[in-house]
Amino acid sequence: MNSVGMEGRPFPLGFSVREGGAGVWRVAACAAQAGELADLLVAAATANGAVAVVSLETNSYLDEDWRPLPPSLIAADLGVPCTVHPLGSWASGTHGLAEELLVMDRALLPRFLDGTWSPYELSLIDVPADVTADRLDEVALVLGTARGDEPLLSRLEDSRVWFSGHDDCYVLLETRDPALPAAVLARLLALLAGSALTGLPGLAEGPSVRVPEPGPGPAEQLIAAAPHWIGALGEVTEDRVIIGLAALPRPWRLDVAFPQRADFTATLDVRSGTWRITPAE
Repeated sequence: MNSVGMEGRPFPLGFSVREGGAGVWRVAACAAQAGELADLLVAAATANGAVAVVSLETNSYLDEDWRPLPPSLIAADLGVPCTVHPLGSWASGTHGLAEELLVMDRALLPRFLDGTWSPYELSLIDVPADVTADRLDEVALVLGTARGDEPLLSRLEDSRVWFSGHDDCYVLLETRDPALPAAVLARLLALLAGSALTGLPGLAEGPSVRVPEPGPGPAEQLIAAAPHWIGALGEVTEDRVIIGLAALPRPWRLDVAFPQRADFTATLDVRSGTWRITPAE
């Protein structure tokens, strides 16, 4: 989990969802790393058997001249079989595109994002297992020429999920799976609670701690109440974690402080592993 400030305070939860038309949902969220959402992305890509990694930047893999290794060599080092599709020099410098695409079985994505390395920029999209080179060129052209406010999946009808992660923290995604936004919000609550519990005596000796997620119902309840949310930690003990959740009039930005009053309170009972989301008192 990312942190802010010299004191390393946990990054606040930010979540925004809207329907982009044609059955596509657009989500902006923080704070989550790509690997922390990999299993959700795999589950959302049920119609396709593969994912294409279309952009990747990292400082975890550098050559002897301190230049980043190409994605294909990173996959080879991780032992993840994939097909490499070169785009060539035309993709150089194009935001959201690498000079080569990696196509792998979607079940291998958690293995690729195994937590042993950190991509500070990563974009991927699901594609058919038998995707052709021509179709990959078409996908790259759409991604490389899209406007910032344009739903990408509206132009890529055979894909169900597009993901873009920035700075190991910020998430943008599009999906045709109506269950994915609530699943992402539930995961964000668990990640924020886990970041608070990490290091507490008797709970976690390592750099992370695993906590249960709320079921889909509480997250769906929040989305039904408002599309934009910010969450901040309240009381944290060995027995419980309290997160204040406030609805916002527009998507959260880094310079937006938590409102004076929360609208809902999410409480994790650490011992029983259960969550309760109630209107704030």
